Amino acid sequence: MKRLRWFLIVTMLPVWGQTPVVAQSLSPRIANYQIQVELNPATKRLTGRETLVWRNPSADVIRELQFHLYLNAFKNQQSSFMRESGGQLRGEYIDAGNKEAYGFIDVLSMRVRNGENLTPKIQFFQPDDNNADDQTVIRVPLSKPVGPGETITLDIAFRAKLPQIFARTGYSRDFFLVGQWFPKIGVYEPAGTRYAMQGQWNTHQFHANSEFYADFGVYDVNITAPREYWVSATGQMQGETANRNGTKTIRFRAEDVVDFAWTASPHFEVVEDKWRHVKIELLLQPEHRYQAQRHLDAAKAALAYFDKHLGRYPYSTLTIVDPPLHASGAAGMEYPTFITAGTTWGLPQGIRFAEMVTVHEFGHQYFMQLLASNEFEEAWLDEGFNQYYEGRIMDETYGRKSSVVNWLGLRMGDFEMSRDAYVHLDNPAIGPSFGNTWQLPEGYYGVLTYNKTATWMKTLEGLLGRPLMDEVMRTYFNRWKFKHPAAKDFIAIVNEIVPRRLSYRYGPDMNWFFEQILYGDQVCDYELKAVRNSKQGANYRSTITVYRRGDARMPVEVQVHFDDGSEQRLQWDGKARYRTFMLTQPARADWAKVDPDRKLYIDTNLNNNSYAVRASAAPVAKYTAKLLFWVQNVMQWLAWLA
Repeated sequence: MKRLRWFLIVTMLPVWGQTPVVAQSLSPRIANYQIQVELNPATKRLTGRETLVWRNPSADVIRELQFHLYLNAFKNQQSSFMRESGGQLRGEYIDAGNKEAYGFIDVLSMRVRNGENLTPKIQFFQPDDNNADDQTVIRVPLSKPVGPGETITLDIAFRAKLPQIFARTGYSRDFFLVGQWFPKIGVYEPAGTRYAMQGQWNTHQFHANSEFYADFGVYDVNITAPREYWVSATGQMQGETANRNGTKTIRFRAEDVVDFAWTASPHFEVVEDKWRHVKIELLLQPEHRYQAQRHLDAAKAALAYFDKHLGRYPYSTLTIVDPPLHASGAAGMEYPTFITAGTTWGLPQGIRFAEMVTVHEFGHQYFMQLLASNEFEEAWLDEGFNQYYEGRIMDETYGRKSSVVNWLGLRMGDFEMSRDAYVHLDNPAIGPSFGNTWQLPEGYYGVLTYNKTATWMKTLEGLLGRPLMDEVMRTYFNRWKFKHPAAKDFIAIVNEIVPRRLSYRYGPDMNWFFEQILYGDQVCDYELKAVRNSKQGANYRSTITVYRRGDARMPVEVQVHFDDGSEQRLQWDGKARYRTFMLTQPARADWAKVDPDRKLYIDTNLNNNSYAVRASAAPVAKYTAKLLFWVQNVMQWLAWLA
């Protein structure tokens, strides 16, 4: 049931044009925004005014500013996003023949407070691909530079037309998901930040296979919309006032965040809940109201898990938006304190896609938001790490072998799903996870960034053990939150902690691991080739042969089981093409298995990991029975639907 918001009188809203108030901060707060925007649902347009206070974080003299104008990615078919994507994202397509399906953003004016008019100096440029038709990045030369540590205050007027939703942002009928909607200043990286050898702007165009990168700041945003619309956004709602023209203005404030997004619709079913210090607001489509608890339980599981294993969620709100089916292109997206989920009517309890999306998108609050890695250049640091934690949370909350699907006898876990996506590539050696996201091999962005990274992170956990993996990740999070870490920063922490805890078990550092599975494209595949026994007096000589089929070299264990029930573990550095072990025992070797604990989760073929002297029909019988059971249940379900 919808609740009524409390109202504040107009005089309690901030006076437009004042410099935003900056409170005690958790982050550097480089960019502080005060924005007033009005939505016209009929024309799908935004009219906005923005005051930006930007602080130079470097020892450099800044002679130009650079901004993202992301909505221009949807301006026409010539933008880099549209050329690269073909006008689609995740199977949703733009209605190319409908001019209203496109969107744009125009900067109407930009002035330095009490100073220069910058509007005539605005220049579009294309730092990545020289596509002269792309207008998603601008540079603005300054007559008066910004010195080290100094601030500049800009007053900006803009207008925007929202695209019809197919890629994260825009409108569908009277539902609005408004992301990347205002002129957003880029990140200036001082020397030593990530890979910057000297101070530089890091401002990429909007690409099909990338998301975003921004600095921390404060957002004070007033949104005007029709009175019958429910509006929610990043941060905390500060107040609401009714206007005489049938609209209302809602004020939101968010601190220490890298972005601001909002939604508006007259149809939301609003459900509120709480987890410790966090107020949860769930905005559901009316037909999905009965699934509220599924979303809430998943969000609470994620909040609790990250709190225990990584660090505290420092914000007091979490908004979860359930887009309608006709706006499914907006599902599964993350913004600070504000995520979109995704479900469908009639989704069985045993198909946990709604839970999976909720857990995944919440996890971005840590990697996209709190750590604020560069998703243009190192998407795996966000998406891949997040996919790894999605696997942990889903499998430990809903069952390791059934966390995603447990329906009609069909079962699949989250980590299984990630691994399957990677190992069943037509060519698992197609490329590394590392690299500019828009330059990864075409068609492989998702698997290399999400699934391969989650799989090798699970492998790293197998080699180190869960407690040590948690120490690495907590150290990484606590040391680098609010600081834009890069791959080298994560690897430095691994190389600091692992030798200290494991006494050089894997050498002086773990660079050999990352060179192969992050920067390289090596494929891991170990095979238990043969087990043979020969009589040696009163004993037996057992010969166990293990092959390295792939080009990745990993330390691996071999478990040998003897016919008297005894077992032995053997160690191999995994570097040679094969290794033969010879054991003399009173009993014969019955079977052997390479990597018995599945530490090398990235091994692409688990079917060749074991060898038995006497073959057993039990596995075939088991899986045949499972298949028949599943087919029988599906046929019964289809008959019932008919």
